[in-house]
Amino acid sequence: MKKIAFFALALLLTNACKRTSDNRYVVIKVDTSKKPGADFFEYVNGIWYDTAQIPASQTGVGSYSFLNFPQRIRMQGILDSVSKSTNQPGSIEQKVGDFYASGMDTVAINNLGYEPIKPILTSIDAITDVPSLLKFVAETQKIGNSSIIGFYVGPDDKRSSVNIAQFFQTGIGLPEKAYYFNTDSSTLKIQNAYKKYLTNLFALTGADPATAEKNASITYAIEKQLAASHRTNIELRDVKANYNKLGVAFLSKKHTNLSWSTLLNDLGVKVDSVNVGQPAYYDKLNTLLKSISINEWKIYLKANSLTTFANWLSKPFADATFEYTKALTGQAVKKPRAEEMTQAVDRSLGQALAQLYVKKYFPESAKKRMAVLVDNLKKAFEVRITKLDWMSDSTKAKAKEKLHAFSEKIGYPDKWRDYSKVEIKRGSYFENRLATNKNDYLYNISKAGQPVDRTEWLTTPPTVTAYNNPPLNEIVFPAGILQAPYFELDADDALNYGGIGMVIGHEITHSFDDQGAQYDKAGNVTNWWTKHDYEKFKAKTQQVIDQYNKFTVLDSVHVKGALTVGENTADIAGVAIAYDAFKLTEQGKDTTKLDGFTPDQRFFISIARIWRVKTRDAFLRMYVNTNPHSPARWRVNGPLMNFTPFYNAFDVQAGDKMYKPENERITVW
Repeated sequence: MKKIAFFALALLLTNACKRTSDNRYVVIKVDTSKKPGADFFEYVNGIWYDTAQIPASQTGVGSYSFLNFPQRIRMQGILDSVSKSTNQPGSIEQKVGDFYASGMDTVAINNLGYEPIKPILTSIDAITDVPSLLKFVAETQKIGNSSIIGFYVGPDDKRSSVNIAQFFQTGIGLPEKAYYFNTDSSTLKIQNAYKKYLTNLFALTGADPATAEKNASITYAIEKQLAASHRTNIELRDVKANYNKLGVAFLSKKHTNLSWSTLLNDLGVKVDSVNVGQPAYYDKLNTLLKSISINEWKIYLKANSLTTFANWLSKPFADATFEYTKALTGQAVKKPRAEEMTQAVDRSLGQALAQLYVKKYFPESAKKRMAVLVDNLKKAFEVRITKLDWMSDSTKAKAKEKLHAFSEKIGYPDKWRDYSKVEIKRGSYFENRLATNKNDYLYNISKAGQPVDRTEWLTTPPTVTAYNNPPLNEIVFPAGILQAPYFELDADDALNYGGIGMVIGHEITHSFDDQGAQYDKAGNVTNWWTKHDYEKFKAKTQQVIDQYNKFTVLDSVHVKGALTVGENTADIAGVAIAYDAFKLTEQGKDTTKLDGFTPDQRFFISIARIWRVKTRDAFLRMYVNTNPHSPARWRVNGPLMNFTPFYNAFDVQAGDKMYKPENERITVW
């Protein structure tokens, strides 16, 4: 679901397309010296890739999530303006402007050192036993410090109309379980950088070098024990395994050290049952609460609090955080403060800032054209379901019912979040961060046991993303992604269907990928398949896993087929659905060339353009280990080598690297 300075966006556009005097978009700088069937990503993006420079403050450059960088520059312009204006107290302009200004006042922040976090550290010192430890954990959960309890409120997977309290595995500082146990050189480097980071944070709060190093070791050892109980990212894809609705009374008897009734009361949630996504984690935590001494737990909680809040403190703390980030992602220098603060406002007061963004940058006409595209993609997908040769008529009928029950959100919400209870003060950055976190927490827990609000958005409108939300059976396209290279209001259909059309098809397919296929039309996890059809479906997704496992990313690093199977299935089908929908348009039925390319060729070139991304190797290694999407090159070449119309459009022949015999080309949907 599941969702770069202006120079980068400008570079992306000038290398990809330009508008002529007669208002056409033409493709330029495709590397015609290369064969399309050898590496289509290189054919379309090679010239750009070889010349593009990743800004020192970034981990990558190009489209998709990296377009969030120029988006932040746009929002930064808004924030620079409102922060210097006289605004009505309590208005969204006042709140976002003063929040931004408080974070930009680095002199005041640096003068405070770690003074703002001292009350939290002092409250840890006051812990004397497990009950007081859990009391602290619950209280700081409310200000954004999850520590050993992962908690949120969201739709019940088997009763999707109602929200339920949900608990998930947490407690570790490295990206995922494997980082604690792998012994390859790149992982060991990250482990050592993380231990050094913890040591530095303890030293910055006054510990002598020996104590700081000892505290870091204690923290790391506890995290490693917690990590041993974690499910891997691949295991977390098992929807049914992540649904364990249990009574609070049962849990209280099972986990006597966790004291679930008291914990929930301290969290501010009154419920009689909860979903424990990964029970093994809470089994392990229950044991460790007694086997690990309170003094060691206190050290762990201090480390966790420091890593959670370090970036809100003075420069030495922020610098220590960046040194670890640099080892993890390869980012060369810190982001400019204004960019960091724009991102902070987007996270903390996102829908307030979004209102100002949408008003300035998102035309209603774009929303209307998107609605037509979505409708055409849904029609195309329905036809594909009808034509499937591996699915029975009864399952096809259920699939179509689910498709017809879809809802879509485009651009921005119909109603905005209310921030009236959040008090923002111009000179209090740390306190402002706590206030917005607490507001988010109260907003979230107020939903426990309540009907699901189907108007709610899970991301802010300026974000360059799109997502499918299975419990609500919805697809969402924020304003941020409705720009080049994905969507241009005046561009020809080939570019828009190959761009945003592919994204729409991708998101529709997520309702029918290895995870989404387990949800029915109402968003409940239930079996709507015949046994025989589901076996065929699983066999097809296994083909996807096997194929993508063979794709090499860096030296011996391969795409993780089992981790990325949902996204790869959505990519493969997304291309096919978008192409079928494109064929419903006048241009799709034509063969007239523009800029030397047929409509079909422009469609496929547009697909390659939207994944035009270049990243640092360190970031790419982490990405492959933790991200359910394949790297950009394989989001282009993977789907296209399975799609026969691409072969026809570019005369791909046996012997070309991307060529696969027709009987080996994968079609799931």
